[in-house]
Amino acid sequence: MRPNLTLNSTARITLVLLASLATGTAVHAQASPATAGPLPSAEAAAPVDLTGYWESLVTDEDWVYRMVTPRPGDYAGVPLKPTGIQIMDAWNPAKDTAAGEQCKSYGAPAIMRVPEHLHITWQDDQTLKMETDAGEQTRLFNFVPSMAAAHGPRTWQGYSVAEWEFQRQGGGRGGPGKAVWGALKVTTGNLKAGYLRKNGVPYSEQTEVMEYYDPVEESNGDGLMVVTSFVTDPVYLFSPFVTTNNFLKLSSAAGWKPSACSAIW
Repeated sequence: MRPNLTLNSTARITLVLLASLATGTAVHAQASPATAGPLPSAEAAAPVDLTGYWESLVTDEDWVYRMVTPRPGDYAGVPLKPTGIQIMDAWNPAKDTAAGEQCKSYGAPAIMRVPEHLHITWQDDQTLKMETDAGEQTRLFNFVPSMAAAHGPRTWQGYSVAEWEFQRQGGGRGGPGKAVWGALKVTTGNLKAGYLRKNGVPYSEQTEVMEYYDPVEESNGDGLMVVTSFVTDPVYLFSPFVTTNNFLKLSSAAGWKPSACSAIW
């Protein structure tokens, strides 16, 4: 994975999202259909193409939390409650492995922080699929929600509802205007309890995750994806745990190396 990347766009997007969270206002203005009639599928309506292979970009300041197992007891930057600290202090990776729970740090609240490659495809025209080579996880982003599936058995990746969001300009006289920028919003719940970090920093079954997937084109032509996540857990967190993770678009699957979950690195 590539260290030493600094993205001004990442900081800019994060500040906007934090302001939105504080005020309760929307960051993106969702599009309204210009005319009556059947809506297009999620694939057909996509304002951006997120499909393909992507590689994590890890900065120096994140290295000790993402590229190696953090020191026991280190929860710096996580708004952890005392109850969460107690769970973290009892962390035992050997016990997790023996119990078959070595994927506890690969759940949806943490998986985008794992150094990895992503493979994003359309499973069908209403479901975007994301696969990770690290931990061999699969996330399904459902644009047509299913109440039955949303309340099924809890899993590491939970149940995710997706929607396209747009920023528009012009239009006049109440018209829809022109879509000039789009992003993917994903909300995830119905999770199994797991770890926000490899060293046992916990999240509970009541955790919900809200994510924004924003494409960015760098001046050198690189295609980037900025993933901003808000992890909310009333059991173990005082406030949302906010992270921004960057991915580089790849031209092929050359770096794709599936590996099983591991309780430590």
